[in-house]
Amino acid sequence: MNDSKEPLPKVIVITTGGTIACTADERGALIPTVSGQALVEPVAQRFAGNLELEVRELNRLDSSSMNFGDIDEILQASHDALEEDNVIGVVITHGTDSMEETAIALDTFHNDPRPIVLTGAQKPFNHPQSDGPGNLFEAVMVASDASAKDIGVLVVFGHAVLPARGCVKWHAQDELAFATNGPEEPRRADPVAPQHLKGINVPIISAYPGADGHLVHAAIEHGAQGLVIEAMGSGNVGTEMAKALDAALEADIPVVISTRVPRGEVAGTYGGAGGGSTLAHKGAIGSTYFRAGQARVLLAIAIASGVHPATLF
Repeated sequence: MNDSKEPLPKVIVITTGGTIACTADERGALIPTVSGQALVEPVAQRFAGNLELEVRELNRLDSSSMNFGDIDEILQASHDALEEDNVIGVVITHGTDSMEETAIALDTFHNDPRPIVLTGAQKPFNHPQSDGPGNLFEAVMVASDASAKDIGVLVVFGHAVLPARGCVKWHAQDELAFATNGPEEPRRADPVAPQHLKGINVPIISAYPGADGHLVHAAIEHGAQGLVIEAMGSGNVGTEMAKALDAALEADIPVVISTRVPRGEVAGTYGGAGGGSTLAHKGAIGSTYFRAGQARVLLAIAIASGVHPATLF
């Protein structure tokens, strides 16, 4: 118990919606309806007298509806929270569908020793076995722990503590919703000065067997500033798509090659028109251990900031 007149250390909880804030409507569909205050209050009571939790409700969104403009708002809210001297960490409640994208954006722009922690839930607020309160409690515990300093943005979910870099949602229903495809302690790229991502156009295109180049050409015609290709294997595409990617690279449109394979790294091993080695030789950038969702965010940040994309991977 803190009996002094010194202000308590504070964790600011920014709420954005997601399943953790959902209740079921008359048809059983989940809708984010729960206020930030209602979401945090039961957890705040567990820290009473030792830690102050301040709630800042940003919005109530299903994270599948989030766009770069929403990420811009979360980034600004996080940086505003860290302006206060007695704030020791920030927790963001977020839907699971796009948590990995928001996490990597925050991490790439994060230049403060204090942690930012994202969490959410797989079961809604009013479910009798909701995992939200436990995840939120553990997220606050991590955000207020001195050992979480200087390691960037984290995802705390299902008793796991994961770095943002390489984090990926790996199960649609399991309470252990996230895993990592990165090393245990991934090396962080140098932080980038915050930039607005709204309006940056980077589509993801799947390179399924037999895919031709029409989606690549269509994306370019619709103003794509960069392309992320979800390739096969260790980073390979078919011959016809390779021709379209050649044209994109010749037009100075950056191309990042990811893979649909759940684990492992993109490696430029194979030759041939669409082999990873050939694509890399022509200027395509391998996403290493990042999958397409996070690769898209990193490429958008590179375009917005003017840094070379390879420096972020």
